[in-house]
Amino acid sequence: MKTYLWKINEEKLNKTNLALYSNFINKKYKIEHDNDFNKIWKWSVDNPKVFWKSIWDFTKVKGIPGKILLQESDVFFKNKFFPEARLNYAENILKKNNMEKAIIFKSENGYKKYLSWSKLNSNVAEISNWLKSNGIQKGDRVAAYMPNIPETVTAYISTTALGAIWSSCSPDFGTSGVIDRFSQISPKILFIGDKYFYNGKKINILERLPMILKSIPSIKKIVVIPYPGTEVEKIRNTKIKMYYWSSIVNLKNKNKNKIEYAMSNFNDPLAILYSSGTTGKPKCICHGTGGVLLQHNKELQIHSDVKDNDRIFYFTTCGWMMWNWLVGSLAAGATILLFDGFPMYKKDDLLFEFASEEEVSLFGISAKYIDALNNKRVVIKKKHNLSKLRTICSTGSPLSKDGFEYIYKNIKKDVHLSSISGGTDIVSCFVLGNLFQPVYKGEIQNKGLGMDVDIFNEKGSSVKDIKGELVCKKPFPSMPVKFWNDEEDKKYKEAYFEKYKNIWHHGDFAKITDKGGFIIFGRSDTTLNPGGVRLGTAEIYSVVEKFEEIQESIVVGQSWKNDIRVVLFIVLNKGYNLTNELKVQIEKAIKTNASPRHVPSKIISILETPKTKNGKLVELAVKQSIEGSEIKNLEALANPDSLKQFKNIKELYE
Repeated sequence: MKTYLWKINEEKLNKTNLALYSNFINKKYKIEHDNDFNKIWKWSVDNPKVFWKSIWDFTKVKGIPGKILLQESDVFFKNKFFPEARLNYAENILKKNNMEKAIIFKSENGYKKYLSWSKLNSNVAEISNWLKSNGIQKGDRVAAYMPNIPETVTAYISTTALGAIWSSCSPDFGTSGVIDRFSQISPKILFIGDKYFYNGKKINILERLPMILKSIPSIKKIVVIPYPGTEVEKIRNTKIKMYYWSSIVNLKNKNKNKIEYAMSNFNDPLAILYSSGTTGKPKCICHGTGGVLLQHNKELQIHSDVKDNDRIFYFTTCGWMMWNWLVGSLAAGATILLFDGFPMYKKDDLLFEFASEEEVSLFGISAKYIDALNNKRVVIKKKHNLSKLRTICSTGSPLSKDGFEYIYKNIKKDVHLSSISGGTDIVSCFVLGNLFQPVYKGEIQNKGLGMDVDIFNEKGSSVKDIKGELVCKKPFPSMPVKFWNDEEDKKYKEAYFEKYKNIWHHGDFAKITDKGGFIIFGRSDTTLNPGGVRLGTAEIYSVVEKFEEIQESIVVGQSWKNDIRVVLFIVLNKGYNLTNELKVQIEKAIKTNASPRHVPSKIISILETPKTKNGKLVELAVKQSIEGSEIKNLEALANPDSLKQFKNIKELYE
């Protein structure tokens, strides 16, 4: 009896990059694996030196790997891969220089812009030469406060061509949010968009510039970029030198099309990303040049089957790690698609309209977006031609079983659904999909190659089919190089190595199923503990959001009478009220489909759920609100005012 949702057919399987890679290692290293993913994975974690060198070779990394493949250390994060390597990230991204499309952009209002590989190369040459002529050199920080437009990608590649360090924030971060981040890293140059659009509203970014410059004195020059298809916004006089993007890329430079690539060490800093900042000032997570490139090559080309001339889309902003992941697709010779704005502006299927128009191969979104489509009963397959679509990726939060079913029923039947999970901490994935194994409802298929992922109980023992802590037992190349301004790696150690000795503890509450797949139940710090039993929030969400009356929900554990009680807050769809009858139905459904322990003590109606800028629920902030604790960084939230509704709710005190 068939229990899986999807499996690739044999003819297609033999043409995949994973099949080609398995033949490659079989021939080179005499690995007997019979296209068994688990055997390949076991070999990859048992032989990390050879494995990561095989990724370098198979994905044709430009550079010199050196003779030493791994400089080992007794301290987990001090293991250094390829310590003698020399390479440049931008050179590996810009492998093509022709008139084919490299970047396709679309705004929420339908404006489109295409950038060829040739134009991308010439723009990178101009911007990188300009940066160099303005004193930017290896190790300097270059910041960008920009929407998700082609110029943002160009500035990123240009910065890395020089060996300088890139850092970006999307404009949905307010003035305080961007200052909290960039002030810690002291950038010399700031790329800034003049405006952006969201749900039909124009938001001026340049109005924030005086406060930013006042708070970050390290910024010596700024480059202003107009939003595609619009005239540049006027700007007040600034005391520092200001340039316009168009004037730089149109310079009559004798070296116009020549990019000078500065060689870097494998572990030299490439980019600084930030933690969400919901528990304090954002941590500045510094990622290395080679680790990012190698890990993205593996995940995109081998796990996700991204090939030359494929078209890759991920709904993201430049403030989320998935943006860096998306840009990594260029190293495969693929075209990347950028969308900026509200994903459901005037129509629920706006993103799939874009995917259909541009014949997308891989379509990436958040699990919450799938939930929203499911709740609205949108049938994508009837409206759009997705014949070129091979892969759908979902991340950001656990994808429910209903979400899996919705995709195969309403989007496309023959598609690889790759639910993926990792984080900004590693700018990549711990667990994700592969094409050697079937897709099962509600499960992430397997571990990433080279990632020794496991589930530990509280005592630090490995457990199967039991909920526990997601860990990684061996080092990997995309570990952070360091945290910026972190003396003696204190914050680094606290973030990942306090719970288990010399084992990476990621902070996800998860389990390995009997099929070897993974189910993630939420973040460990938001698990519920009524009566001392740990429960995952995702199990409640998957039940509650099936109700047509409910738009979305958020659940927390409230300290109550020397214990923890489960409190469920729900946002009702228009035209519905929270009646006693509906409460009983919710309680019954949770009891039946999750467990009696999951049944909330309180069910309370609210107007909206608090979220981060990336659309993730912030259970911890809600818990802090209802218990009167300090909420350390409201700026990290997309809608901080939503927390006010949790103050003085009578039901929480009875």
